[in-house]
Amino acid sequence: MKIWVDADACPVVIKEILFKAAERTKITTTLVANHHIRIPPSKVIQFMQVSSGFDVADDEIVKRVAENDLVITADIPLADEVITKLGIALSPRGELFTKENIKPRLNIRDFMDTMRASGVQTGGPPPLSQSDRQAFANHLDTILMRYQKSKIS
Repeated sequence: MKIWVDADACPVVIKEILFKAAERTKITTTLVANHHIRIPPSKVIQFMQVSSGFDVADDEIVKRVAENDLVITADIPLADEVITKLGIALSPRGELFTKENIKPRLNIRDFMDTMRASGVQTGGPPPLSQSDRQAFANHLDTILMRYQKSKIS
């Protein structure tokens, strides 16, 4: 298992949770972004800078993700591609994307894009709350514990 982070829009507090988890579990964690992101000195935490452009970071993650890798992203189309490649997709708000819930999420996303394109102001997501952070940390711990147990078995 590797952890891939769609880091361009990932909140700092979520990155900090990921840094601690990477060090604790010794799972390679790579942040992918089109601008420089500071990471702590570590043997397991890496940064990959990609060129600017629409979905360049997403495309790089999809190219490199393998079965059972974990991808941290709020991007629904990226999450769909990760699930198709049998990876695990988790949003920074703690929502676990699955093959059961990803298609409805894609439909809602596409509908909202259509609404915005027609001039309807839909607003953005609310700020990351403490409960969002806790949901993320809980799901992350569950995924990592499941992985650690499967390595032992």
